[in-house]
Amino acid sequence: MKVVAVIQARMGSTRLPGKVLMKLGGEPMLVRVVKRTARAEVIDQIVVAVPDSDENDVLVGQCEDMGVACYRGAEDDVLNRYYRASQEYEADVVVRVTSDCPLIEPEIINRVVVCLREDFEQLDYVSSFIPRRTFPQGLDAEAMKFSALEKAWLEDKNPAWREHVTEYILRNPLLFALQGVINDHDLSKMRWTVDTPEDLLFVRKIYDYFGQDNFSWYDVLDLLKEHPEWLEINRHVQQKTVE
Repeated sequence: MKVVAVIQARMGSTRLPGKVLMKLGGEPMLVRVVKRTARAEVIDQIVVAVPDSDENDVLVGQCEDMGVACYRGAEDDVLNRYYRASQEYEADVVVRVTSDCPLIEPEIINRVVVCLREDFEQLDYVSSFIPRRTFPQGLDAEAMKFSALEKAWLEDKNPAWREHVTEYILRNPLLFALQGVINDHDLSKMRWTVDTPEDLLFVRKIYDYFGQDNFSWYDVLDLLKEHPEWLEINRHVQQKTVE
């Protein structure tokens, strides 16, 4: 059973253009995401899926520098980009990671994939934010059978949903068998993703403290107990919603 992590990345961003190459502790955000994802023992291969427009050529170069596979596909139809990348690299299980989550946690990726793998005959999809979010925003990990991704790719006719890849799966629990991984404590009010300058400032404080990316999310929680004021930096930022 081949487990492929597909990391979506693009230079365009409404609120923070070029964020995926902005530096965190001296290295681009995309590099940090790839390194942290690679530490999940369940992952057999990582593929960075980028749009095929000219402005994203720089991301292809970054992938070459890292020695990481890169797939180029549709800019807005991200579901199609995921499907084609997963198909090309012969994934049995597809793990979805976004490049604006530089604190992505290997342990949570492991938990999500193991949950799917242990009940592979019955489940189609597992994530860290259903039936409700209990981890900080920015630790989202999703694992799905390739067959579930393919079904969504064939049937989803909503462009807005396709841009967010798994909306069709999440909104059709009668068509797909869904499972969630839940934390013991509700930490959902914490915002650890990067979509605005305030988010970037928050995450940079964490990377400046550690000076590398080999830390766990528990280490970050301990750090935030020492510096609770850091959580105020981006507390006001609202996450975009999908219609």
